[in-house]
Amino acid sequence: MSAYEFEWMRLTAEELRARAAEDAMVIIPVASMEQHGPHLATGVDIILGTAVAHETARRLAAAGQPVVVTPCVWTGLAEHHMAFGGTVTLEYESFAGVLRGIVRSASRHGFRKVMLLNGHGGNAEAVAVCAGECAIEFGIKVAGGTYWHVVPEVIGPLLDRQAGLMHACEAETSMIMHLRPDSVRTGRLAEAFGPMSTRIEGQPTGLAMRRSFKALSPSGVIGDARTATAEKGEALLAAIAGRMAEVLANPKLWA
Repeated sequence: MSAYEFEWMRLTAEELRARAAEDAMVIIPVASMEQHGPHLATGVDIILGTAVAHETARRLAAAGQPVVVTPCVWTGLAEHHMAFGGTVTLEYESFAGVLRGIVRSASRHGFRKVMLLNGHGGNAEAVAVCAGECAIEFGIKVAGGTYWHVVPEVIGPLLDRQAGLMHACEAETSMIMHLRPDSVRTGRLAEAFGPMSTRIEGQPTGLAMRRSFKALSPSGVIGDARTATAEKGEALLAAIAGRMAEVLANPKLWA
């Protein structure tokens, strides 16, 4: 084991009981298995969500916050990607049931602080609702958020062609180039671009209305991945995890 092991699946039951007694935070990465354009493998959100959770946990542990990270919940709500193939989706009831079961298990073991760390846009509203439901049902503190919604201020300045993280885009492609370059089909990068928004003309940011990505973007990409680099991905991951750790370390959040 490393000097500080934070992966739930690499700890013993006794060690996890001790973490709960130390008031450790439980981070639950939540993702999706879905199409990511012609150039990225379908596991992008799983890879990135797990990496953000792990890097955030490393920073929390270094600051003295006990923490554990569960394995990633690898499937979520992705109906809007189904037309492309390569996608797995659940109904809300099934998805929320899985999240509630994991949080319930943690709470029964004595953990009192849980973060549902989401890495897929289609899960965003459901994760927020489920976090609130779990907090009420189990009487513990449960936060929920999509990482690029929680810390957008550190993402945009590192990008050349986008204001923030989108889908199979400059940001996601850069981070995958850094973490798992074998998941990038570099020969298809010239095709890896699409519209800069999932909203149609005249649709306000506050109006939710999901459409099939097939109707929005023939490539399946939202944004422009053609300027992605591994160096940019390394910087993005460090910035996201650093700021996320600062957010989660705020004692007022858990009071």
